[in-house]
Amino acid sequence: MALAICVFCSSSQKIDPRYLKLAADVGTEIARRGHTLVSGGAVVSSMGAVTRAARQAGGRTVGVMPQALVDLEIADTDSDELIITTDMRERKGLMDARSDAFLVLPGGIGTLEELFEIWTSRVLGLHDKPLVILDPWGLYTALRHLVTDLYDAGFTRPDVFDAITWTTTVGEALSHLEAPTRSLSPAPEEIGESAAG
Repeated sequence: MALAICVFCSSSQKIDPRYLKLAADVGTEIARRGHTLVSGGAVVSSMGAVTRAARQAGGRTVGVMPQALVDLEIADTDSDELIITTDMRERKGLMDARSDAFLVLPGGIGTLEELFEIWTSRVLGLHDKPLVILDPWGLYTALRHLVTDLYDAGFTRPDVFDAITWTTTVGEALSHLEAPTRSLSPAPEEIGESAAG
């Protein structure tokens, strides 16, 4: 079944070229498998690499970008569909709504913000869309340990681990996104807990 796969990734132009290659490989594989790419709509860094590669491989691309960033002339105007939003909150909401699955590549605090919002809402049972991190070189290892420490300290529940899959290869990541997922059902008394717990 064809999916709309949202990729969260870097817009920094200071990163190692291997991250751009990774993003390009992801875009190519998304298109090869017949899926649509949903992205932040930028032409720079990993965001630009994943989108260009998807298009070059014959895939459909949907970009979502706030007007303020369009004004900086970094919008991917070649996207099959470019949606302009009023702000970042609307942008994230539309990206979430337009996507069937989420893939997180190495990135900075913006990528982490997007990751945590999707992760939290999945733990709370607000959606059951698959969420996968692709981390070939261990950039997110400290994050994974932090979440384990939070669990050990009682700040999260076991569902925080069930809600996400950690992968190291493009093929593995896409296969997990394509696999059926199970819903997570939090206990009512836990709905009000902060973060992902």
